[in-house]
Amino acid sequence: MDRKSACAIYQALNARYPRIIEGGISYGGPFEVLVLTILSAQTTDRTVAAVGPLLFSRYPTPGALAAADPDEVEEIIRPTGFYRVKARHIIGAARMIVDECGGEVPRTLQGLTRLPGVGRKTANIVLSNACGTDEGIAVDTHVRRISRLLGLTDETDPEKVERDLTATFPREVWGDINAFLVQHGRAICIARRPRCEECMLTPWCRYFREEVQGSRGAKTR
Repeated sequence: MDRKSACAIYQALNARYPRIIEGGISYGGPFEVLVLTILSAQTTDRTVAAVGPLLFSRYPTPGALAAADPDEVEEIIRPTGFYRVKARHIIGAARMIVDECGGEVPRTLQGLTRLPGVGRKTANIVLSNACGTDEGIAVDTHVRRISRLLGLTDETDPEKVERDLTATFPREVWGDINAFLVQHGRAICIARRPRCEECMLTPWCRYFREEVQGSRGAKTR
């Protein structure tokens, strides 16, 4: 997709959605956002937000979480699912932060992705939402799916999708792309039942042009 069309898509999303996802996990400092983003895998932001206050009241710092009893952490985060693996990841990340990073969450993509349970998506969310820097674009299921539907990428691998998106959009808007596409995926471009009749992106959408309008044209012939 050319940059002019990508710019039009960005402007349409920007006019519709806020930069911060309502009820999302983009609040707090780097430590809080890091932990909550790890917990957010395979669950909802609402569930993560519900366990956050108790978790951080017990373990407000990386040092406190590094010394935590895994069984106690598991019990707190149990509603998020996969709680044993997640407990191992957040405690392991806290220990590495304390032992190798001077108690401070790394502020680079390379430093963050060294932590247990942290991939590029999580690292990009922490950098953008808690540190105010953008080294890339967080690619989750919404971003990957909608980017393909729009024609912003033909890739399925998240890192390759991110490469295409960062090559298409200017750096100053990288931090907004994830929030906009996540909200669009929840509100209109819903998996398995996209509400194309309500979508403001249809003028630039490959799926709408080829699948929706194409099927309508076939029926009239």
